[in-house]
Amino acid sequence: MENTKTELARIIRERRSIKKGYLDKEVPEELIIELLDDARWAPTHGLREPWRFIFVPTAETGDFVEDLVQTFPRDMQENRRNYFSQPAAFLIAVMQEDPRQKQWEENFGAISCMIQNFQLLAWERKLGVVWKTNPQIHEPRVRELLGVEPGEKIVGFLHLGYFDTKPKAKDRTAVENKLSIYKKK
Repeated sequence: MENTKTELARIIRERRSIKKGYLDKEVPEELIIELLDDARWAPTHGLREPWRFIFVPTAETGDFVEDLVQTFPRDMQENRRNYFSQPAAFLIAVMQEDPRQKQWEENFGAISCMIQNFQLLAWERKLGVVWKTNPQIHEPRVRELLGVEPGEKIVGFLHLGYFDTKPKAKDRTAVENKLSIYKKK
């Protein structure tokens, strides 16, 4: 088999989670809308599109972080303020929950695919993203702050920002070590 990588394969392999080192540069709302518009073509069972997103633009991050840190115990607030003050913007992913297990899993799979699409599209545009599932996604006061309704789940906070330094690739397990081939016995 010929070993030529497509542009998509290259982007998949080069994408990194950007966890720190964000530049002091605005993340434009128009870009987020454009990326989400393309990312929404992710697989979604029954075209349920079980997602919605809350964008916290760069100009609002200071106020958002102050509101967010108030949901943490007092002794953690300064640490969380420093942590959440690093990204230039946030995109919070919210999923419609379904009481039926199969549909819940399909919905989680769909929004996960959409988030991956978003990350790849953002990487292509030199926008750094890391998908965080820290404990605040389960905190009732955070849900209230964001207007997350009963029957919805915060799937994660996507930290966003431009960056100068691309993290080094970490080794991945060879697919042959994770693949078995079914053969009739």
